[in-house]
Amino acid sequence: MPPTEILTNGEATNGVNITNGTSTPNLDVNTIIEVRRSPKAFASFAQSLIDLPGGALFAHITTATPANKAYSSVQTGPNTHIELNSNLVYCNHSCDPSLIFDMATMEVRVVEGRDLRVGDVLTFFYPSSEWRMAQPFECGCGAGSGKCLGRISGAKDIDERVLRGYWLNRHIERMLEERASGKGGQV
Repeated sequence: MPPTEILTNGEATNGVNITNGTSTPNLDVNTIIEVRRSPKAFASFAQSLIDLPGGALFAHITTATPANKAYSSVQTGPNTHIELNSNLVYCNHSCDPSLIFDMATMEVRVVEGRDLRVGDVLTFFYPSSEWRMAQPFECGCGAGSGKCLGRISGAKDIDERVLRGYWLNRHIERMLEERASGKGGQV
C-alpha cells in the first residue's frame, strides 16, 4: 500500500479520502518537532507536535547534505550517507519505531498501523537504513522483552528473519539479497 499524503482538503494523494488527518507537506520540519535536550550524551530526543494517522507523510527530507559515515548520518545507499541538518537528527532509534525514514523518496512517514499523537517520541529503526553502524550501541528503547534487540550495530548483524518484521529501505533489502547470494553485502 503506498504512503498516504494527506492534504488540507481531506484528499489523499493515493486517491483515498481521509477526513481526519493533518497536512505536513509545506511545513518546516523544525516546526512539527519539539526537541527535548538532555545534558547527558546521546539522551536528547524529538517529540511530535502534530497528530497523524498511520502511514501518513510526516515530513520531506529537504535539508540533507552528502556526508561521510558518522554516528549522526543516515545511510542512503550501499556507499552513501547524508546529514539531515534539521531536528530530524533527534529522532532516535527504537525497536518499536513511530516513524519510517524512506531514503529512496526522502520522506519520513508514520509507521503503518499506529497513529502518531502530539507528544509521542519520534523514533525510527536504525537498521532500516544502516547496514553497519559507525557507532554501535546497547539499545535502551524500552520496547520490552522479545521486541528490543539489545545491541544495535546495523542490519548486517541482525538475523534476516528478525529484519523481515520491519520496514526496510531498498538499499538494505538489496544488501540482504547480495549477502544471501554470496555477492556482497559487506559495506
